[in-house]
Amino acid sequence: MHPRRAILLVNLGSPDAPTVSAVRRYLREFLMDGRVLDTNFLLRWLIVHCLVLPRRPRRSARAYQQIWTAAGSPLTVSGQRLRDLLQQQTALPVALGMRYGNPSIRAALEQLRAHRQRPGEILLLPLYPHYTPATWETAVAKTRAELARLRWRVPLTVLPPFYREPAYLAALTASIREPLAVSGADYVLFSYHGIPLQQLRHKFPGDRADYRAQCQATTAAVAARLALSAGAYSTAFQSRFGRAPWCQPYTDREIIRLANSGVKHLAVVCPAFVADCLETLEEIGLAGRDRFRANGGETFRLIPCLNNHPLWVTALRDWAEHYPAAR
Repeated sequence: MHPRRAILLVNLGSPDAPTVSAVRRYLREFLMDGRVLDTNFLLRWLIVHCLVLPRRPRRSARAYQQIWTAAGSPLTVSGQRLRDLLQQQTALPVALGMRYGNPSIRAALEQLRAHRQRPGEILLLPLYPHYTPATWETAVAKTRAELARLRWRVPLTVLPPFYREPAYLAALTASIREPLAVSGADYVLFSYHGIPLQQLRHKFPGDRADYRAQCQATTAAVAARLALSAGAYSTAFQSRFGRAPWCQPYTDREIIRLANSGVKHLAVVCPAFVADCLETLEEIGLAGRDRFRANGGETFRLIPCLNNHPLWVTALRDWAEHYPAAR
């Protein structure tokens, strides 16, 4: 174990409240990130401020209201619980920051810097199994930028995308196995967050697999561990935005196709998300369920994300304590 290491967990984030004004603030910060909308600043500004923000916040606020809990955003609440469980398993200080919204990455860094035993190194754990500039890379870039603003010259070690890591695959498989067994599903759809096809050109250094290939590798690895037959599962991509072509098949269309092809009992798992959020709970669990039933399907089961599964907490602890420091 690295005795002076501190752990920073980073996930995407949520609005502060399921209100139009809070969602508008969140969407502005999120979509003005050049790694999310991969275009020049002027065009991005026009898209966000003239096309998105006048209409989308009201629709998104209604969606958030359907999944919001008394404790707050499911993603934030799950992240805080994960931080607490990880802290119970390690003597290293642990903080949680969100790339967009609160708790911010800056606040998490300030918390770590104020720790009674000032860290001599930070291990950043971006909670994204697969690599894209809009997820893993922007979390790393934002952390580096906040460290610079704080003028804190602490070494930063970053966990790379972990979609092939045995500990992640074991935890993911275990989190699926029991709910799948009781679901009675005759088909499993692996749904990943989509990205525009033009962004497939971005690859993690040293990894020849683009994002789509990474997702397909995860599906294959988990399906093998679950002993799923070749015709009983497939991969699709959700949450597309705008008119440009994204990774296909699209999840919403695939759900309809499966229902029309005679699948009656469908389970959906979302491996790109380590915690349940708007994209899983509302887009899949509510809208996807309704779409499936409207087209002849009978039972629909959203398999929960890793959230706070014990094997997932253990995997994070082992990475936190044993991942080698950057040189």
